[in-house]
Amino acid sequence: MNESARPAVAGDHPVIADLHGQATAELRDQRGGELWARQTDRAAGPSFDGGAWVGTIDDEVVGYALVRLDDLADGGRLAVLTDVYVLPGARGIGVGELLLDAAIAWATEAGASAIDSLALPGMRESKNFFETAGMVARSITVGRSLA
Repeated sequence: MNESARPAVAGDHPVIADLHGQATAELRDQRGGELWARQTDRAAGPSFDGGAWVGTIDDEVVGYALVRLDDLADGGRLAVLTDVYVLPGARGIGVGELLLDAAIAWATEAGASAIDSLALPGMRESKNFFETAGMVARSITVGRSLA
């Protein structure tokens, strides 16, 4: 098996849109996922306003990553990894790491001082994935339903 990550091209957008839908459905079932999906307007589809990559196994797309840059109040930039998703059957072999490495390299080149992402409560695999890459929790959002 040959795992890789490469910059996405326009021809990858339909595959990324399909994976985005699968990722959203998977995350909606997690604690806090439904409100997260509504808050981030997941129904609008993926945003290609920043960096985009696809992860492949033997040239077949099995995952994707999207990152955007946010301007900080002090003039700096923060990279926000909005999406990193690998199909369940392709997890655990390094595709996600390759996608994250590509996003970090892009963010560094773009002058970002840090990179953030999100792991919903209870998503131990995602938390472990990010921690392996040196990412640590720096804030916790708490909430209460008023419905």
